[in-house]
Amino acid sequence: MLDSYRTLGGPGSKEIIIKKSRFIGYGRPVSSEEEAVAFIEEIKKQHWNATHNCSAYVVGERDEFQKQSDDGEPSGTAGKPILEVIKHKGLKNVAIVVTRYFGGIMLGAGGLIRAYTDGAVAAIEAAGPITNVLHREIAVEVDYTWYGKLENELHGRGVLVGGVDFTDRVTVSCLPLAADSDRFIAWMTDVTQGQAKIAAGDTRYVTSLVT
Repeated sequence: MLDSYRTLGGPGSKEIIIKKSRFIGYGRPVSSEEEAVAFIEEIKKQHWNATHNCSAYVVGERDEFQKQSDDGEPSGTAGKPILEVIKHKGLKNVAIVVTRYFGGIMLGAGGLIRAYTDGAVAAIEAAGPITNVLHREIAVEVDYTWYGKLENELHGRGVLVGGVDFTDRVTVSCLPLAADSDRFIAWMTDVTQGQAKIAAGDTRYVTSLVT
């Protein structure tokens, strides 16, 4: 799994007008190629009467699945620019559709490329790019006498805490970066002088405010 990757925070759309043509950019995160295709088909059905519904997606940890569609626009003027925007922004697991309602003024090849580029950028801005960072859940169980010190140490280092369970002992669910989990466990052992029961759990992605 990747230590981190950029994607979209949620579905979003934005309309722009270029020489009387309406361009509506739609973007959303997807977890598979099938989900990307389903999203594109959904937008096509929604805008069945549009002049064009051009699209592109990038899916996979190593961008294994990439596809673009000009949907009737001149070859290379729509799907490719959309795909290039996704790649230029460093996004993964993303699908974008740019719907066009022709306004009566021809744009030419260069104008179309700029328009679909702008439509893709608008879609990404509307959906909101985010960064998902891989963390590992590590449960640290201590006696109550250690909890104050443990809490202060975690706070001092800015460690993400998923929750605290108070029973006969205190169990703190910590979420350090997955890449730092071994160092974190060693540090916790040192902080608690070996008195903590430490258990490493699963990894999961947590959305970072840094995009």
